[in-house]
Amino acid sequence: MWLNCVFGGKGVGLVNLLLYLIVGVFLAGLMVGRTPEYLGKKVEAREMKLAMLGLLVHPILVLGPTGLFAALDWGAKATNNPGPHGFAEVLYEFSSASANNGSGFEGLQDTWGFNQVDEKSPPAPYSPHWDIATGLVMLLSRFLPIIAPIALAGSLAVKKPTPFTAGTLRTDTITFGFVLLGTILLVGALLFMPAAVLGPVAEHLGPLPFGG
Repeated sequence: MWLNCVFGGKGVGLVNLLLYLIVGVFLAGLMVGRTPEYLGKKVEAREMKLAMLGLLVHPILVLGPTGLFAALDWGAKATNNPGPHGFAEVLYEFSSASANNGSGFEGLQDTWGFNQVDEKSPPAPYSPHWDIATGLVMLLSRFLPIIAPIALAGSLAVKKPTPFTAGTLRTDTITFGFVLLGTILLVGALLFMPAAVLGPVAEHLGPLPFGG
């Protein structure tokens, strides 16, 4: 869900994979000292800005609300477990809302039960914060990432094709496949690794609960 570039039912996997491909072409072009090209069209500053804009919408819509809810009582009082696991509950909620079907992490009281002391006490009134926030994330994450790829495709379409030469970077080789894979993993790690370390990784590497 974080990389969001695997072929899926909604089709965004292919769209985001093409954006990563443009970024990979740009990085490879910088390494060989040539103007990057894709399908005979030069990839320049405008195309890179649109590609990065399309890629950054997803992490912003995941990490922004996660940080907000983790800092406010909306998130702290809705988590079933304190510490890294509770943060992971909030992080998964918005990750799924942005890239999946909006499923929730078990234990997160994202609608009812705010400030509920225990199971015997009466439930707290309905709180719409989670429903509104995840609904907005689901709406924006479906439509905003479409705009940048369409603009990028239009920008490439109006450019004159450049002739294929011996120095042209080929994108149909195994080598470029590894470059694309490395680009996806590197960009994904830079975007989501800090959040992963605060949540699932910290819980995994934390002290083990030994029974009596």
